Amino acid sequence: MDLHRMRYFSVLAEELNFTRAARRLRVAQPALSQQIKALERQLGVQLVERTSRGCALTPIGGAVAAEARELLRLVAEADRRITAVARGRQGSLRVAYTRSARGGVSDTLMTEFRSRYPQVDVALQTGWTAHNVGELLAGRLDAAFVRPPLDVPELACRIIAEEELLLAVPSGHPLARGRGRLAPDSFRDEPVVLWPRANGPGMHASITGQLWPDRPPRIVREEPDDEQLLLAVAAGHGIAPIPEGRARVFRIPGVSLRRLARPVPTVTLGLAHHPRTASPAVQLLLAMAPLLPGPAPAAGTDRPTDRRTG
Repeated sequence: MDLHRMRYFSVLAEELNFTRAARRLRVAQPALSQQIKALERQLGVQLVERTSRGCALTPIGGAVAAEARELLRLVAEADRRITAVARGRQGSLRVAYTRSARGGVSDTLMTEFRSRYPQVDVALQTGWTAHNVGELLAGRLDAAFVRPPLDVPELACRIIAEEELLLAVPSGHPLARGRGRLAPDSFRDEPVVLWPRANGPGMHASITGQLWPDRPPRIVREEPDDEQLLLAVAAGHGIAPIPEGRARVFRIPGVSLRRLARPVPTVTLGLAHHPRTASPAVQLLLAMAPLLPGPAPAAGTDRPTDRRTG
């Protein structure tokens, strides 16, 4: 069925006057008449009867006019939905948090995204950076929060936040005394509790490189997450570097948090995605990220920015 002719007929059915309908449609009256006659030939029925004041619908014409209005309404709704999907305002978005940054910028970003685009079906999960990268590469995620740097050329990673790295020490440890910042020399030989390198190789290398630049730390124990890591510190098994946000969230008794000497060590939070296949919804999420308030960037850096990993 010709939607163009149905639209012409629907307007004529409302106006019941060829002159007014043609004016509303912004076409010449003869052209409108030709389209109505073509529709009648297509359907094999008479739709209108001309009168001294304009025209009137035949009984069949009245039924066709009702169907035409419903058909055009459905087409308009479908067009709006298709446009919304194309612009990322509908559809789905699969995102993973990173375990070491829950409760901060990533949560704020996703809450705001859901508020702005309630018709997008957002599916969230949580995993370590290495797991999230694997899910992205497998096509099971659209975007993922990660701890850069990454070594995955297929992905792009936008830095969206930076936070200070603290040192968690047992409350009874000599390092817990005082209020000044700790220099690397003061904890160089201490036993260290850390999470497995495989969870986030880039972040692991960044942390150990900043805190133990001369030689690797003496890691005596590995724990799967930040809470278990801090519990191990409280039990006296060693000291542990930890992002400030996570350290403040858990507040484990028996743990003291110390700031470190300048240059202040930091960790960054990134939003990784496939640059070549990013959906409109991912583009909307990326566009929102720079709008978030966050920690001041470190000297000599440009935040936020898109960075190719590698």
